[in-house]
Amino acid sequence: MPGGAAPPVGGDSLRVEAPVTMKAYLMCVFAAFGGIFFGYDSGYIAGVMGMDFFIKTIEGPGALVLPAWKKSLITSILSAGTFFGSLAAGDLADWIGRKFTVILGCAVFIVGVILQTASQSLGLIVAGRLIAGFGVGFVSAIIILYMSEIAPRKVRGAIVSGYQFCICIGLLLASCVNYGTQNRQDSGSYRIPIGLQMAWALILAGGLALLPESPRFFVRKGELEKARVTLARLRDQPLDSEYIRDELAEIIANHEYETSIAPVGGYWSSWMVCFQGSIFNSSSNLRRTVLGTSLQMMQQWTGCNFVFYFGTTFFQQLGTISNPFLISLITTLVNVCSTPISFWSMERVGRRPLLIWGALGMVICQFIVAIIGTVAPEDDTCVKVMIGFICIYIFFFATTWGPGAWVVIGEVFPLPMRAKGVALSTASNWLWNCIIAVITPYMVDSDKGNLGAKVFYIWGSLCSCAFIYAFLLVPETKGLTLEQVDQMLNETTPRTSARWVPHSTYAGGEKSEMKSVQHHEEKMAASGSDGESQV
Repeated sequence: MPGGAAPPVGGDSLRVEAPVTMKAYLMCVFAAFGGIFFGYDSGYIAGVMGMDFFIKTIEGPGALVLPAWKKSLITSILSAGTFFGSLAAGDLADWIGRKFTVILGCAVFIVGVILQTASQSLGLIVAGRLIAGFGVGFVSAIIILYMSEIAPRKVRGAIVSGYQFCICIGLLLASCVNYGTQNRQDSGSYRIPIGLQMAWALILAGGLALLPESPRFFVRKGELEKARVTLARLRDQPLDSEYIRDELAEIIANHEYETSIAPVGGYWSSWMVCFQGSIFNSSSNLRRTVLGTSLQMMQQWTGCNFVFYFGTTFFQQLGTISNPFLISLITTLVNVCSTPISFWSMERVGRRPLLIWGALGMVICQFIVAIIGTVAPEDDTCVKVMIGFICIYIFFFATTWGPGAWVVIGEVFPLPMRAKGVALSTASNWLWNCIIAVITPYMVDSDKGNLGAKVFYIWGSLCSCAFIYAFLLVPETKGLTLEQVDQMLNETTPRTSARWVPHSTYAGGEKSEMKSVQHHEEKMAASGSDGESQV
């Protein structure tokens, strides 16, 4: 937050949200379904690139493998599309709303899938993946924003972790479909895994069309009555509920405070607000943007997508595994079965400890894999041990950095810049995803760098950086509303954030002894034209 000004004080900090009901919980949970087609799209390509019929379709009869540059291009082009899609999504989410941006992303994604399904050459599948990437960029950036804004604080970490779980489910479904079609000697071997993606997009778009918009989007637009109705529906409370009045007043007061500190002007200034303040001020907008983008970078540095993108071809290159498709399926199962642990741990243990100790666990596993791959790369027993530690490494990722990075970026940005901050963070994820997808085949393929399992020395070293990064820079945000996170960042450092407790509300500064929210809304309506010019 620029300027370091203190927020308003006063008010009851413990009564700003309604109790969580099952209906409200399920409405928030459905949004996590967006992770399925994100995960499926990331997972199917590894198996397809190892299928005999697909290789012969792209390379011609007699071909046994795709060259490194084609694997790199096919894999990375999706990430290039998602990078630009994520950036565009930040503007769209503030213009047409959170849920409609995701629905539009589903439509763009389906167009890309149709082109990939029809492909019989490299050109069309690359074009299809690029277009699909734009759709995935819209969805991956804004679904996190949408879930963070509609979820109750007590279960926000678990719900956003559910997004990572759905990514894992998508990866598992992709592995299962690949495993079932790998031996087909017709175009169905790759067209079935590709075409099935349309089902996930249709389900997500259809479901979101029935769900309410984010109330924080309506507050940002100055449409307070719509915000009240939406919030009441999300919390499963009557319109005149005190819980709804209190929570809405807190959202409004926080937005007023943030825009008074850093007013948002035209198009370019709305982006520049993300870079205001000092990098050394833990609550500045610049510091939050750096936190979000670097956190997503670190998630990619863990090497997770090496296993999910190139696992099948990597296991093929080891030469001692009879069925690399099965091993890829096993690693994906580990990912799926481990992620639900984070539903509990994100709220009980906290974001910060999980990221710190998760990075340490991955470091140990990765160096063990690298050492085994260096000392005894052709010994059957040692290779089995190596695969075992790869699975343990995936366990650490799935329970910590996998969901944790998504949870934190959905929480640390103030409302005036939240859509653009999350968009920049997600774009960072896809930028590094693209970079890793481009360079990995050149590092590990036998006709290029031929690192093989030694590539885990690189991932282990990068995870060491993630360990130090989490200790020094990641704050603890569990159990707080998004407005309380904003206040906490203003008053603490990352290493002292876990001890912070809510002691006031933004609305409290404008309401002596918690005056009614109706009065606050009347005040907002009277200055509605001013509010519109601010946002």
